[in-house]
Amino acid sequence: MTQSSEILCIGSVLWDVIGRSASHMRQGSDVPGRITRLPGGVAMNIAMTLARFGMTPVLLSAIGRDAEGDELVRACAQMGMRTEHVYRSEDLPTDRYMAVEGANGLIAAIADAHSLEAAGAKILRALFNGTLGSEQSPYHGPVALDGNLTLALLDEIAQSLAFSQADLRVAPASPGKAERLLPFVRQGRATLYVNLEEAGLLCQTEFTDSASAARRLLERGAQRVLVTDGGRSATEGDHAGLITQTPPAVLVTRVTGAGDTFMAAHIAAEAKGADRETALARALQAAATYVSGETPL
Repeated sequence: MTQSSEILCIGSVLWDVIGRSASHMRQGSDVPGRITRLPGGVAMNIAMTLARFGMTPVLLSAIGRDAEGDELVRACAQMGMRTEHVYRSEDLPTDRYMAVEGANGLIAAIADAHSLEAAGAKILRALFNGTLGSEQSPYHGPVALDGNLTLALLDEIAQSLAFSQADLRVAPASPGKAERLLPFVRQGRATLYVNLEEAGLLCQTEFTDSASAARRLLERGAQRVLVTDGGRSATEGDHAGLITQTPPAVLVTRVTGAGDTFMAAHIAAEAKGADRETALARALQAAATYVSGETPL
């Protein structure tokens, strides 16, 4: 990875509406708690963590020209992110994500990223028109990409010359979108960040541990993978070998955004020159700190 602090963050930038309760919940539960609204989306969550680690995220996304979109762009700028390349649509509303979390984890979530999907390749214009790069002069540097884009667009990115020189880091937006990462497995391009369930979907099987999942993804053609399994082992691997570590044991108080925090912390650690083992350890510590964060209820 380059030593530059600039990193492109491509994907969903939206408003997170999160309801959290200290109670265990099930279908139909009606309990007291707190409801918050804050900037979110996979690309945004990654960017926020990268900014805290001293990097400069450059956002490539779709945000509406509605009041919510204007507020979101201001919030991004205040956190040290560059937003001049964001596609601002006149007719597409700003996307939203809604989740409910209990003491027993994520109960349910709905991601409304339809505007991002509808904008399609328009969010990538700066990488093709010469502003940030082009097919003739590809962008050099780190790129964090999330799976909220359409399968067709992700397939185009996996093969495009405009991304051929980038240090591409990719994560699915959710298990339901994990299979959108298949083009990167087939092309042997990018570092993939997935959890155990997502690895199973990509390999059409089930795994009991992160090491076997990482090994299978590499066998299927992946260039490099990081597989997490909640509080259990996490494995980073490429064709030179696997490294497996166990995250610190903590009391989990929130889960939305944990995987994004892990990915961003790993990218930031490598950007600062950390070796593979150190980068994985720092990412696991950052994720553990995040999920154990105090949340008033």
